[in-house]
Amino acid sequence: MDYPDNKKIVLLITTMSSFLAPFMGSSVFIGLPSIGKDFGMDVVLLSWVSLSYLLAAAMFLVPMGKIADIYGRKKIFKYGITIDIIASILIAFSFNETELIILRIFQGLGAAMIFGTSVAILTSVYPPGERGKALGITVAGVYLGLSLGPVIGGFITQYYGWRGIFLSYVPLELIIIVLTFWKLEGEWADAKGETLDVVGSAIYGFSLVALMYGFSVMPQMQGTWLILVSIIGLVAFVRWEMKVKNPLLDMNLFRNNKVFTLSVIAALINYSATFAVIFFLSFYLQDIKGLSPESAGIILVSQPIVMTIFSPLAGRLSDRIEPRTVASIGMAFTTLGLFLFSFLNQETTMEYIIASLIIIGFGFALFSSPNTNAVMSSVEKKFYGVASATLGTMRLTGQMLSTGIATLILTIYVGNVQIVPENYSLFLGSEKAAFIVFAALCFVGIFASLARGKVR
Repeated sequence: MDYPDNKKIVLLITTMSSFLAPFMGSSVFIGLPSIGKDFGMDVVLLSWVSLSYLLAAAMFLVPMGKIADIYGRKKIFKYGITIDIIASILIAFSFNETELIILRIFQGLGAAMIFGTSVAILTSVYPPGERGKALGITVAGVYLGLSLGPVIGGFITQYYGWRGIFLSYVPLELIIIVLTFWKLEGEWADAKGETLDVVGSAIYGFSLVALMYGFSVMPQMQGTWLILVSIIGLVAFVRWEMKVKNPLLDMNLFRNNKVFTLSVIAALINYSATFAVIFFLSFYLQDIKGLSPESAGIILVSQPIVMTIFSPLAGRLSDRIEPRTVASIGMAFTTLGLFLFSFLNQETTMEYIIASLIIIGFGFALFSSPNTNAVMSSVEKKFYGVASATLGTMRLTGQMLSTGIATLILTIYVGNVQIVPENYSLFLGSEKAAFIVFAALCFVGIFASLARGKVR
């Protein structure tokens, strides 16, 4: 059931929750060098501060999307915000790297419950003709979070320490939960009566864990075996989902819906190619260039500011013309920006870095909201929760793969050492290799985006 009077409050809650996760991610990236110094963590272990959160979110996102479709999207959304508040406070008082990473896993669980429901709720109350504009506003919220994350995270890290970053999330989370309890009317449970595919959820989660841990221990033979096990597990997951009565992920969405399939693949490729940009640049600007966390955050903000400005325009544009056209042009711009970063060295000017970030930001803005519009407009209403969760999973899995690729390249080039002056050349070599890989990935994504076909 739709609740048209609810539209504005749904848009406000969805936009704020869309702001929250990227704000977390981008601010934590800025704090990583300080966390590493505080706990004496090497660069590979530091990557797990981000990777543990993304892995947990990706593991639980589709199951939580399905649970939300069965028991109520608003209910799961409220639980997710509550878990996030508790985890954020506890992380700020963590005593060692093990406790920090475990708590980040719980934070990822809360994020999965939020991601798996918010866009589905929004799509439930906005009709197709208004959906692109609404999604464009929420995507702008994402990029506003990315914009403010480096600046606020850098400021807090420099003057109050990295622990203050996690406490800074709590006020917004409290506002979201108050609005949800007091103002958000109704409930959405379009798959009520169905059951959760526990076996499929377990296979899927185990496969992702094996893949990411395999990346982190490469090039050892153990890493190769883990990645192989992960691939076998994902194949088994697909086969299981095709025969189970109430699948976690309805494979008919992929088999019979070319627009949906290629749109989510394009999202996976795009995030796989772009997410680790801030990860590498955070270390590059603070360690190689010697900038303070605050100054590094100000440089990094140039990319998401462009995203914030152009995302609503791209969303409205995708209501009028084919989303694949706008999204594919965006992917091409992103490819160019990533390729430019492969030429970074110790003498690279700040103007070059900012210009490259602006190109990536413009490309990402043109891609993201039209692509989301294409995904959500290509499925029936009863699949909104699963489609939203699938798109969110592709986003988080892409972010996870991006961090995993970065971890793999760092392991090969740098190893388990801290980034100190004698290791700068090794780090720059890993950075160059990573951006070449990311640019190649994004170039392939252009063709996946173009091949999806027409939504209208």
